[in-house]
Amino acid sequence: MKTRITELFGIEYPIICGGMLWLATPELCAAISNAGGLGNITACNYDTGEELRQAIHQARELTSKPIGINITLLPSMRFTEEIFDDFFKVCAEEKVEVIEVSGRPAVKYLDMLHKAGVKVMHKVGAVRHALNIEKYGYDAVIAAGIEEGGHPLNDDVTTMVLVPRIAESVKIPVIATGGIADGRGLAAALSLGAEGVLMATRFIATKECAVHPKIWEELIQRKENDTTLICKSVGLQGRALKNKLAQQILDLESKGGGLQEMIPLLAGQKAKVAWETGEVDEAALMVGQSIGLIKEVLTCKELIESMVEEARTIFANNLARF
Repeated sequence: MKTRITELFGIEYPIICGGMLWLATPELCAAISNAGGLGNITACNYDTGEELRQAIHQARELTSKPIGINITLLPSMRFTEEIFDDFFKVCAEEKVEVIEVSGRPAVKYLDMLHKAGVKVMHKVGAVRHALNIEKYGYDAVIAAGIEEGGHPLNDDVTTMVLVPRIAESVKIPVIATGGIADGRGLAAALSLGAEGVLMATRFIATKECAVHPKIWEELIQRKENDTTLICKSVGLQGRALKNKLAQQILDLESKGGGLQEMIPLLAGQKAKVAWETGEVDEAALMVGQSIGLIKEVLTCKELIESMVEEARTIFANNLARF
């Protein structure tokens, strides 16, 4: 299954793991890369550039395949500009194959990264932002629909509409994300003009993802309408699992509460503990609407190979119909 993305990133299949705070570890990254996709280490799992370097070394011991690093450039109480600088510097020094950026553009780092041979993609939710990413000199752009977990753009455009709009507007390769969890989503994305897909929520329900088994049970039981958009009122829209804590945030917003009042509820450590203990009501767990498509826990290899086979079957069957 060759696309410009598989050629650009040196991977077998155009299936990429997106950033997942606390969950996108060297072990999960290596499992995805060994299965033919592009694994991911989330830089914000770590407090310093040197800690990220050690994680990269750990992944390199587990796989000889390309790996990716996610760096999210959003306002943070935990990270200074100097730490972000170190994250990018370490990625260049270690010559990681790919970086996924979200939040503000990483313009000041692009020259350094490209000189080191690092490919860079950026996640956007609008055509206007995709055009800027192409202009800045990024290698690829991720079209992120409102269905995605995490922080979708408040334009609220669906993946079905956003992907072809961006694909027809830029010349660099487009990767689709938001609501994709199986071979049907992969086939649809490729048909819409994308040359790869990025998933995060679906990779939580894999045997190599270090979460409590209660999390897997929850994802399998939940449906596509079991997420909600929080923090819209403070300009930091996020899609999270419907639970007690998310409802607390929504109640706070309805009463006119501000970001300072929400910060204690949004603390990243809460999510870390919830993933480990399976106490799903205790944190804002950022997952997408694709939870409605999760039916079982698979290995990364089983998931990726089943997606590719299902997409190939869909294309073959459709070709036979016309």
